[in-house]
Amino acid sequence: MGNICGKSEPDHFAQPGRTLSSAPPPSNTKTSAVPKKVGGPPRTLGSSSSATNAGGSAQQEDARRKAAEAAEARANSANKPKGKLGSQLQEQKKQTRTDTLDAASREERRLRDADAVAEARAHN
Repeated sequence: MGNICGKSEPDHFAQPGRTLSSAPPPSNTKTSAVPKKVGGPPRTLGSSSSATNAGGSAQQEDARRKAAEAAEARANSANKPKGKLGSQLQEQKKQTRTDTLDAASREERRLRDADAVAEARAHN
């Protein structure tokens, strides 16, 4: 089957090939050399070239303080209930395992009692 929309390609074996032991044909594309050394002494994460002097460490401490304050603000805002569903979620998070099991047990007992009453009504 042929390609309907494209050009027909010439036969790949029409040109003379090369043997396996011969070198590949030279490439016309030029590549840049990779630098041997990236450079500079090793640095700790978050440090910069200006961090070596006293002003740089003060800037780092200020950045750390601001990041800590932002993290505290996010944590505090996550604890506030957001409307009716948020308050229900907070109540569920506060429940212990025994509280949850007790609530499920009470609900199951209520359903059983309602079924028993309905069955008694049906039999008179």
